[in-house]
Amino acid sequence: MLLAIITISLMAGLFGLILGYAAIRFKVEGNPIVDQIDALLPQTQCGQCTYPGCRPYAEAIANGEAPINQCPPGGQATIVALADLLDTEVLELNAEHGEHVEVPLIAVIDEQICIGCTLCIQACPVDAILGSAKHMHTVIADECTGCKLCLPPCPVDCIDMIPIEQTIDDWKWTLPKPVEPGSSWSSADA
Repeated sequence: MLLAIITISLMAGLFGLILGYAAIRFKVEGNPIVDQIDALLPQTQCGQCTYPGCRPYAEAIANGEAPINQCPPGGQATIVALADLLDTEVLELNAEHGEHVEVPLIAVIDEQICIGCTLCIQACPVDAILGSAKHMHTVIADECTGCKLCLPPCPVDCIDMIPIEQTIDDWKWTLPKPVEPGSSWSSADA
């Protein structure tokens, strides 16, 4: 009888150690679906979705608190990817949150008009605007996400949104339409 109690106690202790090690070694931080949703979002941190950034919006989607169509920078492609990931229906972009622009924009400050009020600096969610009070401001073009959140607070309208010039690195070729079978041109003509 004593041998059985010792054997069961040793087995319980061994299994407890194994479970304790497994709990530490294979611990999952947070919700993995939130990470997958966050990876699909454009990471502009613009707040147009009514959430303070992409991660909080991803958490709201995962918890069922927000629909998948509130991200204008991501556009329809992001909505389709989110619907595919979550196995839900594809929705149209909610125009209430803004519009998707195909050509990315960046903010440019007319430094001759800027009065240095710092309101645009406070509005920028990614700290792409540099300047100080009563001095001109400028935009770090590589950091600007084109969210347009700096436009409304500017009292002198010295900020313009301009399209980013395409370079060989970001230029996209539009594919020609496929040739319909039975049309006048075929691969035999080539």
